[in-house]
Amino acid sequence: MWGTFAEWLPSGLGLFCTFLAFFIPFIIHKIYRKLYQNSNPPWKKEEQQKASPSYPGKSE
Repeated sequence: MWGTFAEWLPSGLGLFCTFLAFFIPFIIHKIYRKLYQNSNPPWKKEEQQKASPSYPGKSE
């Protein structure tokens, strides 16, 4: 029974590449979000807060 189940599992390299396919874009997204938050001029930050104060993905 375990033999047939083990045949269906991807190899270690396949699992590693799947992990990287998720992890790399996730980290890039987090880096870009931090850069965006830190690089906005103060006047633009005030405009964005007035326009949409409850952005669902916003983390402060």
